[in-house]
Amino acid sequence: MTASPSCYGIIPARYASSRFPGKPLADIAGMPMFWHVYRRAARCPELREVVLATDDERIAEAAHRLGVPFVMTRPDHASGTDRVYEAACQLGGAEKLPDDAVVVNIQGDEPALDPRMLSQLVAPFAAGPDGPDGADRADGADGARVRVTTLAMAIDAAEAASPDRVKVVTAANGDALYFSRAAIPFARDGGAHGPAYLGHVGLYAFRLEALRAFTQLPPSSLERREKLEQLRLLENGIPIRVVPTTCRTHGVDRPEDIGIIINLLGENEG
Repeated sequence: MTASPSCYGIIPARYASSRFPGKPLADIAGMPMFWHVYRRAARCPELREVVLATDDERIAEAAHRLGVPFVMTRPDHASGTDRVYEAACQLGGAEKLPDDAVVVNIQGDEPALDPRMLSQLVAPFAAGPDGPDGADRADGADGARVRVTTLAMAIDAAEAASPDRVKVVTAANGDALYFSRAAIPFARDGGAHGPAYLGHVGLYAFRLEALRAFTQLPPSSLERREKLEQLRLLENGIPIRVVPTTCRTHGVDRPEDIGIIINLLGENEG
């Protein structure tokens, strides 16, 4: 078995948002949204440390008041992934994180996050050639090769029809072949063969070296066309292992989503 790497969770939280300004501070059951995300992420036993990464003093002050560890980052990052990398570079103090450390990008607008999803996300990094349960693996994949992971779940055709719901198709070994806002794969004869669609769940875990590589690459052509930054990795030959999950959560895009979150909070106690 490959030794389990050290895993760190980082929650990017910026104040500016065109649809929901101040979203990390939105009140949910008497506490700010970021507190719910941190509380749930901190319950994942594989994570050695979980920190908030923000560029806003209001968020930092609230985090300090609530005892949530945080790091300050630059305000000009193009994406949350870039903010996560800057934060990862601050962890470990003088002893910087090794390149094989695993950094988990935990979306700051997922206050109903199920901690089991994070355990599923990092499991492939610890899997040996025989898999995490000791069973032989026909694909020969092992944790030493895995550089990036993400999650996906089965969805129906109605959900797949929405361009807001990102879909993914995978190879036999579980690596992503493509992500799209279109409903992929297209059933030319109208029949269904196996699960109809896999909906992407936007949580990622990176080896530190892969996270660094992402931030050093320019936006790719498919990324710009689909508005999906994970395609930058695929276009540059960096594989993404897709891990199936049945855990459900719900992101907060608009204030009206908070009512849905309150209903989910009791379900995802994990």
